[in-house]
Amino acid sequence: MAVTFSNLHTEAGLKSVNDHLSGKTYISGDQLTKDDIKVYGAISEQPSSDLYPNASKWYQAVSAKLASSFPGKAVGVRFGSQAAPAEAAPAKEAAKPAADDDDDDDIDLFGEETEEEKAAAESREAAKASTKKKESGKSSVLMDVKPWDDETDMKKLEEAVRGVQMEGLLWGASKLVPVGYGIKKLQIMLTIVDDLVSVDTLIEERLTEEPINEYVQSCDIVAFNKI
Repeated sequence: MAVTFSNLHTEAGLKSVNDHLSGKTYISGDQLTKDDIKVYGAISEQPSSDLYPNASKWYQAVSAKLASSFPGKAVGVRFGSQAAPAEAAPAKEAAKPAADDDDDDDIDLFGEETEEEKAAAESREAAKASTKKKESGKSSVLMDVKPWDDETDMKKLEEAVRGVQMEGLLWGASKLVPVGYGIKKLQIMLTIVDDLVSVDTLIEERLTEEPINEYVQSCDIVAFNKI
């Protein structure tokens, strides 16, 4: 049975998740799946335990699972003087985040393709294979991007991060997560083509280098899953 979650930044959206999780541990059953990661990334902060007890308990469980998968603690790296933030991405790429937002607002986890749709998809894949090299695998990554302090402009930080554009990299949904003392971190989803993008290289050579390191102190990989 297809289940659709819409507008997860609203009370109605959170209520739909809370109702769906009644009697369940995770979105799709008793184990953590990509469905949970997708819904988790679309919710801006932990739901109220008073208003949405099921959703709140689930959110804590997913957070704990992600934290236990990556127990290491980054100490942060500091750099000298920096230049202005990175320029915005070309207009051709600017529409991508908006498309991701649409996905967050209308999430169909269990929709099934018809036989006609499957046949059409197979035909398209066969045509692509005959004209170009087969595309390599992809991975879904959940990353924490940490600012220097509570005075860092988080809007400019996110603009600088999304301004990093390269072949095989697609930025997805994001949210600000409190870490204490008035400081918030940016938690952002991204999809990469494995043969084209190295997450370590992305962090070390782009996200923590000039000019972006004016805003970014460090980056941590929270979750890494093959698609």
